[in-house]
Amino acid sequence: MNTNSNGRGALYMAVGMAAFTCNDALVKSVTHAMNTGQILFLRGLMTSVLVLFIARWMGALGSWRIVLEPAVALRLVSEVFASLAYVSALGAMPLANTSAILQALPLAVTLGAALFLGEEVGWRRWLAIAAGFAGVLIVIRPGPEGFSMAAIYVIASVIGAAARDLATRRIRSDVPSIFVSAVTAVVITLVGGVLVVPMGGWRPVPPDVLMRLALASALLLVGYQTLVTAMRTGEISFIAPFRYTSLIWAIAIGFLFFGEVPDFWMTVGVLVIVASGLYTFYRENLRRTKAVAQRSKPESP
Repeated sequence: MNTNSNGRGALYMAVGMAAFTCNDALVKSVTHAMNTGQILFLRGLMTSVLVLFIARWMGALGSWRIVLEPAVALRLVSEVFASLAYVSALGAMPLANTSAILQALPLAVTLGAALFLGEEVGWRRWLAIAAGFAGVLIVIRPGPEGFSMAAIYVIASVIGAAARDLATRRIRSDVPSIFVSAVTAVVITLVGGVLVVPMGGWRPVPPDVLMRLALASALLLVGYQTLVTAMRTGEISFIAPFRYTSLIWAIAIGFLFFGEVPDFWMTVGVLVIVASGLYTFYRENLRRTKAVAQRSKPESP
């Protein structure tokens, strides 16, 4: 894969991370106006319309019985769990903090792949995973009373997102990605609608709040599509580190629009998480390179 492909892939990844972070900021800005269920319902409804339209245009709509397949069902449950937890965390924790903890996702996926998929993880990557989770604790800094509910929510979202990514690996290759996204968006919308009343009931939606959620829905779709394009354009080992550009956006938006200023320990925690994640990417790329070289090595006569 040439340098131009890697450059385009890195650009797509950076754009995707910017879209996801701006979506988070818009959702955070409306948490005062409605409960989590209502947010998931309205944002999911608009996202569903967009994704279903694209899927129909691409001829990628298939049988809805796909939700009965174990891998797809697990992905749906995990995505709903992660979305519900993360939106709940956004309303109670600084944007930069939630974004920083979310950067532990690649470490959580590596851990899950080792525990549940039998993938080999060497002692160096185990140490990197431990260091990354230590960085999460530094960001959260639980007091004598233990973890706050906001911290529990964002940690739960990382667990759910890791389970989602692991389940995605098990989905049949002939199932279009856009159709999986469409099914996911519809399910999240339905779950959000069910949770509106238990979480406090429906509240009137001002026009400006509705516009923010509409923009958040569009940004969410942009994020998903650019992320997929990035993975298919460049080498994963090259483009994956660019996911950390989301931290720059989160810190800048948090400061400019929410008056959030990262403190010393939050900065230390972020550096630990990023460093451990980058090292994990490096070790995984090294392992893949050795495996490819071993397979391509000519056999002795």
